[in-house]
Amino acid sequence: MKTISILGSTGSIGRNTLDIVRQHPDKFRVTALSAGRNAELLMEQINEFKPEAVSVLDKETALKLGSDVPCRVLYGKEGFEFIASIESADIVVSAMVGAAGLLPTLAAINAGKDVALANKETLVMAGNIVMDAVRKKGVTLLPIDSEHSAIFQSLAGQKRNDVKRLILTASGGPFLNIPLENLSDVTPDQALRHPNWQMGQKVTIDSATLMNKGLEVIEARWLFDIPPERIAVHIHPESIIHSMVEYVDGSILAQLGNADMKGPISYAISYPNRIASGVESLDLCRLGRLTFFEPDEMRYPALKLAYETLNVGGTMPAVMNAADEVAVDAFLKKKIRFTDIVKVVEKTMDAHDVLDADTIVVILAADKWAREEARKTISQILKQGRGRIYPTRNNGLDKSSPYKE
Repeated sequence: MKTISILGSTGSIGRNTLDIVRQHPDKFRVTALSAGRNAELLMEQINEFKPEAVSVLDKETALKLGSDVPCRVLYGKEGFEFIASIESADIVVSAMVGAAGLLPTLAAINAGKDVALANKETLVMAGNIVMDAVRKKGVTLLPIDSEHSAIFQSLAGQKRNDVKRLILTASGGPFLNIPLENLSDVTPDQALRHPNWQMGQKVTIDSATLMNKGLEVIEARWLFDIPPERIAVHIHPESIIHSMVEYVDGSILAQLGNADMKGPISYAISYPNRIASGVESLDLCRLGRLTFFEPDEMRYPALKLAYETLNVGGTMPAVMNAADEVAVDAFLKKKIRFTDIVKVVEKTMDAHDVLDADTIVVILAADKWAREEARKTISQILKQGRGRIYPTRNNGLDKSSPYKE
């Protein structure tokens, strides 16, 4: 039986992981859980899975759990790192959202734990440091992102020297077909209606801008040790092929499946075995067709920014990620427009003096600086009177459909 610690148990990945555990009580046991402020759901998980310890964001949330919690309760940075490195865990599922997942994930690696990674920011911010720690500790880093899981599976049994390039697929998000001039008018509610996947708010907005794919390009560079010029992105609206590997002989190996995160999660936590995940079988005959095309840089400027960031290196990826987190939060709160997200990120990057990302201290300092700089830009936007205003004209989306064909 494999024991599992879950960082981010109340989020989408965490809930799906627990669903797989629920299906296989003979194969997995939950030893620790961490969450943000969702005390009610965490308490339900505690009662069902009976972990040894849990951690939440702050003391106030810890108190909401009550005094009769049947396990150890911690909170804050130290609590998350304890859950990540708890001695009884065989594998840690890193599913916290954003930069907050970096230190706990590193704590798990340094404790000698295998990690099932859903927190792409860990490698975006500190890829070199993290992969160096993975090598030194001799642990296995297993990707949960559907794209990286697909590449991981398509590389199995193959020689890395035979790889020509990696091809990450992207659905194109909910705004694939609306006129470019209408993108500034889209609302958070519209941006959160992804056509294929059920994800958390931050990832869903990043999928709409394609920043999510940019972050995944950076993650793939470190995870698979492939230079950025050999990592391509294809728009694939059906989200059936989750990614591909092209080899030097012209062969392309792909991993296919329905858009359900339980597939890559189950593979990561049961590796090197496969188990039933509850994902519906793929009916290719009913599907009929698969389409692909290159991303439009005018529609998805975030993707170009990510490639530029990767080429610059140093602290720039951490700055881009932090600025994006702040900008997405502002958009969700209707302070800025959808098209302002990338503008905030780009302006923050332009103002940054890049340093070598050789220590976590330097990386976290760059992250903090970028958040402050991004907030200054957002304040300027608000002063110009461009925030919280959404025109009433039709922007190419209706309320009944995630995107317009």
